[in-house]
Formats: sequence, C-alpha cells, structure tokens
Amino acid sequence: MISDTLSKLESLKKERNAVILAHYYQDPDIQDVADFVGDSLALAQYAVKTDADVILFCGVHFMCETAKILNPNKRVILPDMDAGCSLADSASPNKFKTWVDSHPDHAVITYINCSAKVKAVSDIICTSSNAEKIINSLPEDKKIIFAPDKYLGAFLQKKTGRDLLLWDGSCQVHEIFSERELVRLKTRNPDALVLAHPECDENILRHSDHIGSTTSIIKFASESNLEKFIIATEPGVIHQMEKESPNKTFIPLPTNDGCACNECPHMRLNTIEKMVTALETMSPEIILSEEYRLKALAPLEKMLALS
Repeated sequence: MISDTLSKLESLKKERNAVILAHYYQDPDIQDVADFVGDSLALAQYAVKTDADVILFCGVHFMCETAKILNPNKRVILPDMDAGCSLADSASPNKFKTWVDSHPDHAVITYINCSAKVKAVSDIICTSSNAEKIINSLPEDKKIIFAPDKYLGAFLQKKTGRDLLLWDGSCQVHEIFSERELVRLKTRNPDALVLAHPECDENILRHSDHIGSTTSIIKFASESNLEKFIIATEPGVIHQMEKESPNKTFIPLPTNDGCACNECPHMRLNTIEKMVTALETMSPEIILSEEYRLKALAPLEKMLALS
C-alpha cells in the first residue's frame, strides 16, 4: 500500500534527521512528499541552510554532488545512483580540462549541470536563473568560456552581447521539442503564451513569449492574467504550475516524434520506494575526495555570493 510506504518514509526521515530535496522534474508524488522543491539554484541555496544530518536528494547525480560539495559534514544520498544527466555527461572531465587549458586567457563560467570534476576547473558556476547576471559581472573585455550547454550559451550570447566560446553540449530533453508541433499548438490555441527554458534550441525560443529558468516559468504563469500556456520544458514542472494555478491550462509541447512525453529518463529513475530503501541503507551515498570538493567549492561559492 502506498500509504504504508509513505508512512515508512516519514518515520525513516525522522529517525535519520533527514531532509528531502526534490527538483521540479521529479514525479509529482516525489514533489509532494519533499520538504523543499526547487530549481538548481534554489536547491543549492537550501542545501547550504539545512540543519539536517542527512540530505536525501531526489534529482540527478550532479545535483547531489553539489549538495555534498556545499555540505561536507552531512551525508548526501540519492534514490538511484544511475540518475545521471545527458548534459553533464556531454562534458567529460579530462576532455573539458584539456579544452580549458588550451584557452588560458578565458574565464570559465560553467552551468551547474556538470560533474564535480568539471566544476573544479571552472572559475564560477551559474544556473539558468543567474547566468546573465554572472556573465555581466565580468569585465566587458574579458574572454569567456561557457559550458556545457551550447543552446543556453547561444541564448546568453544573444542576450548579453558577449562573445562566448561554447562547449558542444546539450540536454536530451530540451533539444527534441518539435517546432512544427509548436506552430500547430499556437494555431489551435491563439490565446496561449509559450513559456520556454533557455536550454531549448533557437527554433523553439524564437516562438516563445517568455524564456526563463524553471522557477521563472512557474512565476510567470502564476502572475499572468492569461489562462493558457504551452510549456517547453520538462513536463514535471507542470505539477507545481497546476498546484499554484489550478484554474489555468498548461499544454506540454510534444517532441519531434509527436509525443508529449519528453520526461527526463534520468530524473524519473527515482521513486518513493527507492527513497525508502536509500534511507534504510543510507546508500547510494555521494563520496567526494576533499581535493576535488574544495576545488569545486570555490566557483560554487562565487555563484552563491552573486545570487
């Protein structure tokens, strides 16, 4: 029975003095049992403030690493160690370091969707919420590497007017939205606004009425006087949007295959049952060497100071 599982989860959470953090892309049932739900920036900020002994992080691997980097004395566990990230995987640490070393005159701004080892060779970390601010914090004549998301980088390059050297990486969820389906949806729903995440390709962004981070998209829809929205990001976010605005309509944008089912396969590996097992066994646990943790901590702290 699901009620028994939820009761066991709550009991284990108290026993372990654990806090449950969940990203907006998790299944709705996980979002509903979490102590805090947020985007990458909000989750990083919350992780710094928590007084729990254990962080059960329902997200993907790089997010759990970030929590451990910021909380070396806390135990950070995740429901499924295979919950990775296609964007983070697109920047292998060795290749990325070689690339960075070949451009010694560039500052390295790295999107938080990357591994701890990639963070360790970066100058400052950013999220989609604060990337523009962080880019603009550097002198106008400073050369900048932006990695690993080429679509977010291209969007920021256009928005800031800065000449960014981009790593060739992308998110498998955001790059498969269908422009043809978007045009069809807009034709059928002329009263709907298009809300898109900047990890999408330009062919989607150019049709969008609002481009922003997950939190920005949720806030925009909540505060808008309009009642219908086409959503171009991972559909897990729609759960929070419907909770905040139950009388509004949110339409997920289909993929190139015509399927409105572009859930992140990595995020969705986490389940309530795996959360219970993780708290029972205190595993899988994130373990980082102190050398890499400290190297990755410096650019993260720079980000948090600017946020």
